[in-house]
Amino acid sequence: MKKKLITRSVVPNLLTLGNIFCGFTAIIYISNGDFRVGTIYIIMAAVFDMLDGVVARLLQATSEIGAELDSLCDAVSFGVAPSFMLYKAYFEQFGEIGILFSSFPALAGVLRLARFNVQLTSFEDKLFFKGLPTPAGALTIISFVMFYLNESFFDANTTRILIFTIPLIVSLAMVSTIRFDNLPRPSLKSFKANPLMFIGVVLAIIVGIITGGKSVFPTMLLYMVVAIIRNLFSKISEIKNNS
Repeated sequence: MKKKLITRSVVPNLLTLGNIFCGFTAIIYISNGDFRVGTIYIIMAAVFDMLDGVVARLLQATSEIGAELDSLCDAVSFGVAPSFMLYKAYFEQFGEIGILFSSFPALAGVLRLARFNVQLTSFEDKLFFKGLPTPAGALTIISFVMFYLNESFFDANTTRILIFTIPLIVSLAMVSTIRFDNLPRPSLKSFKANPLMFIGVVLAIIVGIITGGKSVFPTMLLYMVVAIIRNLFSKISEIKNNS
């Protein structure tokens, strides 16, 4: 039985390794100043990250080593790669301070993934995650850098404020205990479980394609704001019930 599980786990584990390969390749392109291709590879890493879980469940090959491998790959693709993009796109000019500040998403991402693994109780898809998922944090950062920072969408003062604020907010959101919705997998089961969320995600993807990626950043901000507001209302309701 154990031998069969190991054999079945080869395919999802290869997909997980595809995740880290894309993350590594993204870093190479970002180091050469090609943020566009770097962004594409980080998005491809997110696709592999989604597929490995889907395939593992279909093959009934979920395992502890698969979960650990997934987190290690996520740390590179959605922690180190976006942080390095921040550094090359803006913070390189600030020397050591720039290195420190641009490292925040990577540091927060690794901490969040370690906490997730320690608290992992089952391999079933959860309705909520504690803290902003690292792929969501990565998409927020790279979409801002690619479509707003690089294209000088805002004036200089606004850009300066946002480039310092966005990574800090994303990092704090990742290590927070705020509950974030788990984005549904592309399956009939996910659609039946939460049709509104499923439709919302599909619409967000379509709008992202139509706008050439420009809608991704505001969509990710909306995702975070909704979670934060819901958390505040939940805390207020809990205080009222206890008083």
